[in-house]
Amino acid sequence: MEEVTIRDEFIKLGQAMKLAGAVGSGIDAKILIQNGEVTVNDEVELRRGRKLYKDDIFSYGDKKYIIKN
Repeated sequence: MEEVTIRDEFIKLGQAMKLAGAVGSGIDAKILIQNGEVTVNDEVELRRGRKLYKDDIFSYGDKKYIIKN
């Protein structure tokens, strides 16, 4: 599991995916999220604006990322 370190209280899912290097752009993140290919805390998430807080876990493909601050 890879760590994504943030400076603020939360980060939006699309931004977290870019920061983690899981996608190359916000458009890529939007498409993957809308297609139901991304999970947050083991549940499919369809909102790229979903706020992620410390210890939330999102996954795409076979990789998992945990939010840390």
